[in-house]
Amino acid sequence: MVFEVNDDALPNAKMLVVGVGGAGGNAVNRMVEEHLNGVEFISMNTDAQALSGSKAGSKLQLGARLTRGLGAGARPEVGRQALAESEREVRALLEGADLVFVTAGMGGGTGTGAAPMVAEIARELGALTIGIVSKPFGFEGPKRLHYARRGLTELRRAVDTMIVVANERLLTVLPKGASVREALKKADEVLFNATRGISDLVHETGDVNVDFADVRTVMLGKGPGLMGAGEATGDDRALEAAREAISSPLLDDVSISGATDLLVNVSGGPDVAMSEVSQAISMVREEAGYDAEVIFGTVTNDKLEGLIRVTVIATGFEGADEADILTPEGRGPVSSTGRALRAGAAPASLRGSAPSPWNRHDPLAGRANQGHGGGARTHQTPRQGLPPMGGPVAARRQSAPEREPGGMIDLEIPTFILRQMD
Repeated sequence: MVFEVNDDALPNAKMLVVGVGGAGGNAVNRMVEEHLNGVEFISMNTDAQALSGSKAGSKLQLGARLTRGLGAGARPEVGRQALAESEREVRALLEGADLVFVTAGMGGGTGTGAAPMVAEIARELGALTIGIVSKPFGFEGPKRLHYARRGLTELRRAVDTMIVVANERLLTVLPKGASVREALKKADEVLFNATRGISDLVHETGDVNVDFADVRTVMLGKGPGLMGAGEATGDDRALEAAREAISSPLLDDVSISGATDLLVNVSGGPDVAMSEVSQAISMVREEAGYDAEVIFGTVTNDKLEGLIRVTVIATGFEGADEADILTPEGRGPVSSTGRALRAGAAPASLRGSAPSPWNRHDPLAGRANQGHGGGARTHQTPRQGLPPMGGPVAARRQSAPEREPGGMIDLEIPTFILRQMD
């Protein structure tokens, strides 16, 4: 008996890259220019002018009534309320996705306020959700850095895995005369390499195959992560490619050392030797620690003759606080707050009886509340999962923003730069 398989009918994982705010939208534009296959792009922004220049296949203006298309004014509460106004449209765009990358710049208004809620919705819909975001430059001042820290805390609780790019490190990585465009493109390489790496894993059939289920196993509910790709030619190409994959100078204080879960994929031409595959995987495991569990795959691609490409996903770092990571079953934190949410009790700020903590130092908070019912959701059904922005974590931060080392002052950032980072 002969069985025939219709390759056209085989399901592929649906992958979305969602850029939120100005920085997220710019990152999406640069990825579209790279013609990445197997990925759909979405751009969301409160700034109608910036959104009109987006190259994404799908575009959504957040909070049209609230902001009138003029942006969030670098205030996270406005971004949060704008997302609440547009929640139904966001859900429709994310419906059916298997994997969602949420990319944004932390510290501004739209990205900081809306990205954690986009990630929360994606996880509620069952998607493996990965956050890849950037931290502000030091010269942007303590208020923006303070907003960024709070946004990162909220995002970390909403995603399965989060990767943080430190913009400040661009100043040490790039040559002195590098342009602004070159600097931002360098930062976006982290997102591009991660997305291309997973896309290749999911959509290419390998000699030793890695599929989406393997990716999900390594990344689901794992907290901080490292994702990288490296490629090299020459005598030591396997070791050089592996070393490049695990050592990005832009990642924020993340080393592969201590990871408990590794996914390593080695791609190359027909000339790749098994000994080279062994060298690459052994090096990655040695750097992580020999107790790490490894899932590996290999792909032969005739177009990569003479070259080896290594893709690494590392998660399960010991520094992750389990109380701050959402469980895949309940989509809520492993804490009393999470248990209360799963029991159906809506937090006070969802019911409109308490202001959002973003309001504490936010002169535009009144505008946000007046524009959208005092912080209430667009529907009254209690959400299962993540508490609203500034839940128990931000509630402990009622004092003035912390001053960064060196006592930097809060500079006025020109509008064209804010649009890049909002």
